[in-house]
Amino acid sequence: MSLTPLDIHNKEFARSFRGYDEDEVNEFLDQVIKDYETLIRENKELQTQLISVEERLGHFANIEETLSKTIIVAQEAADEVKNNSKKEAQLIIKEAEKNADRIINDALAKSRKVAVETEELKKQASIFRMRFRTLLEAQMEIIGSESWNSFEEAAATREEI
Repeated sequence: MSLTPLDIHNKEFARSFRGYDEDEVNEFLDQVIKDYETLIRENKELQTQLISVEERLGHFANIEETLSKTIIVAQEAADEVKNNSKKEAQLIIKEAEKNADRIINDALAKSRKVAVETEELKKQASIFRMRFRTLLEAQMEIIGSESWNSFEEAAATREEI
């Protein structure tokens, strides 16, 4: 059990023959009572402040824990977004490569088709030129033949008539 200011105030000492001066002892006890009351008051105030500070500390500890959890969740979300972005980028690249291959293959097929058509047109032009030359040569032969001369003479005779 702790000593209270009232205990100090009510304390009585036995008197002895050559004891202390009673007024001096009472004065000292009064000073002890005042100091002790002051210490008790300060102790209560400090306990109240301590409780307040502990409550604030608990509040800040909760905030810190919440922030830590939030940061972890945000980091996980960022990692997930990053991973999804990488996967999406890979899919886009694969799709682009497929499209590029398809476009190249289509262009090669068209190029081959044009080359085949060009060769075919060259052959047809050569055949046409040969046929045309043959036709011209045949016509030149007809023009240079005897029957053409007789035809010219007959036409000239008709004109004279």
